[in-house]
Amino acid sequence: MPSAPLLISQAFNGLALGTLLALVSSGLTIILGTLGVLNFAHGALFMLGAYAIFVAAAKTGSFVVGVLVGTVFMLLIGVALERGLVRWFYGRPPEDQILVTFGAGIVLVEAVRAVFGGDSQHVSTPAWGGGVAQIGFLIYPLYRLELIGIIAALLGLFYIVLYRTSIGLVVRAGIEDARMVGILGINVRRTFLLVFAIGAAAAGVSGMLYAPIVSVDPDMGAEFLVQSFVVIVIGGLGSYPGAIVGGIIAGEIVSITSAFNSAYSDVMLYAVMALLLVLRPQGLFGSEGRV
Repeated sequence: MPSAPLLISQAFNGLALGTLLALVSSGLTIILGTLGVLNFAHGALFMLGAYAIFVAAAKTGSFVVGVLVGTVFMLLIGVALERGLVRWFYGRPPEDQILVTFGAGIVLVEAVRAVFGGDSQHVSTPAWGGGVAQIGFLIYPLYRLELIGIIAALLGLFYIVLYRTSIGLVVRAGIEDARMVGILGINVRRTFLLVFAIGAAAAGVSGMLYAPIVSVDPDMGAEFLVQSFVVIVIGGLGSYPGAIVGGIIAGEIVSITSAFNSAYSDVMLYAVMALLLVLRPQGLFGSEGRV
């Protein structure tokens, strides 16, 4: 039986992982909900973001400037992917979308491997994130606490864009009925381009923020891709609040289970997903008809 301090520490780890999964999944869920595209390159975009901060932080000497530069880079990658590849697969069968985006992900991974090699890279923790924080009897890495706050702020900004701006109104309308949005005279293609670029940037920024915690390698996005799909199944397709709640639930399941036996952390996550699919197929925040 794990000790109380270990469980509390793992709960904080779960919150950090959960908010990160929420940010990754928010981009995935709006792409899937708005564009109807199963983007299996999302994990590769997460990995690409980690390498972007590895290069940008080294060149600029600043983690914050590196994140800003990396975000612009990821937006451009998203635009290039949507214009050059994904736009031709709107309305195509899901298996076509899976194959082409999975293939695009492999190309991105192997391109990074060709440039940087297969060895792990290290991104230094920013100076303002070094050290530890004392929380009662618990000593916890400061950067992980700051990571929770930074991602919470980004998710809040994302919420404002989706629910308090005209662009967000079009995106949410597109999730419900893209054809009707087009009939109303709105440039759907431009909206789709924006949605995909933002989704790619969300995955990339997640990779940038996570890079100082782990070793950066070309295959690091694979696990996050699978977990992100689990999150949107739990939260509900196309639901932004569902992505946030689902991400936190998934993060806590993985972390708390790891305190007992790390070998069963993923097993428990998939078991919860399977149970939810039986009891509520549309997810916690999904609507009927979007299963």
